[in-house]
Amino acid sequence: MSSKYAFTKGLKELRFLFCQTSQESAATRSFLQRAYPTMKKHNPSTPILIREAAGTVPRVYARYELGREKQEALTGLTDQQVEEKITQLVKASS
Repeated sequence: MSSKYAFTKGLKELRFLFCQTSQESAATRSFLQRAYPTMKKHNPSTPILIREAAGTVPRVYARYELGREKQEALTGLTDQQVEEKITQLVKASS
């Protein structure tokens, strides 16, 4: 699991937006509870922002060098599918 979350140098920020109570965001909350400590341990200088707001549709944004940004919707995904989307995003800058 650790190599999955070893971010590339081109990734400058990872930002999660989701609702703290909705069923749509349950997998995102579960993923973050499980994986955040590992991601932060392996990438201490990369900001990992978590934004919770009532009624927010779960999404993740990855900001790369030169202001490039990608986003992915996380609605309706399982914890494992959320993990796969994040893994793709953090490897995308290489």
